[in-house]
Amino acid sequence: MNLESALSALKGRAPFAPELAIVLGSGLGALAEGPEARVGVQIPFTDLPGFPAQGVAGHSGKLIFCEMEGRRLVLQAGRFHFYEGHSLSVVTASMRLFKRLGAQAVLHTNAAGAINYRFKVGELMVIADHLNFTGANPLIGPNVPPGPRFSDMTQAYDKDLREQLHAAAAACGQRLQEGVYVAVSGPCYETPAEIRAFRALGADAVGMSTVPEVIVARQEGLKAAGISCLCNMGAGMLPQPLTHEEVLEAGAAAAKDFEALVRRFVRDLKA
Repeated sequence: MNLESALSALKGRAPFAPELAIVLGSGLGALAEGPEARVGVQIPFTDLPGFPAQGVAGHSGKLIFCEMEGRRLVLQAGRFHFYEGHSLSVVTASMRLFKRLGAQAVLHTNAAGAINYRFKVGELMVIADHLNFTGANPLIGPNVPPGPRFSDMTQAYDKDLREQLHAAAAACGQRLQEGVYVAVSGPCYETPAEIRAFRALGADAVGMSTVPEVIVARQEGLKAAGISCLCNMGAGMLPQPLTHEEVLEAGAAAAKDFEALVRRFVRDLKA
């Protein structure tokens, strides 16, 4: 991924330095279709050198620079996944772009499967920490300056931002779960045995994204926060098989609460 070429392509098109970047996961793209986004500057991924076309249903594949709730934002409507065959440098390239554009923090969102029996489909979970079971790390290879070679992950998910998410939820009359997210490579769903193993290791939800992005965001010095929409129960927890359609349907059902939460979080943000 040639960051300089991508930055050059954005020069003159990005209208401002964003305060916050928001990555919109599967089924959570309502913000990208809202009134602020429609009048914002929309840049397809394919306009950026080295960025491939979006390949997964539920992701529109563009960067949107817009103002929302008094904040300057860049929305990443969709993401690239390791399971599509992309290198992790491509999967995480937007994190490096956001830092160089001036962002200070990134809110990562995703669709995930619930592992914790106390959780219910349709709930939202603040990510407190993660387990990386993708089998790879995006920092392998030549170090990208100015990031440290050995990045600290003690607090990958910023404590203050997590508290602000809970405060935003309370203001909206919502209750958020909080837990550990385990990332796997996909694209197949996990086996019941894997779900039991992840639960024993302390995971509360499982998905196929976010963790590589957060690792690079933290290396770049960006504050990171994460929200998972719990779109299904993990394999073996219910009798029916898992489908991507189920994930998209659950994301759509949670869209109203998700949008209200994010808008309140953005409005009250203390980065």
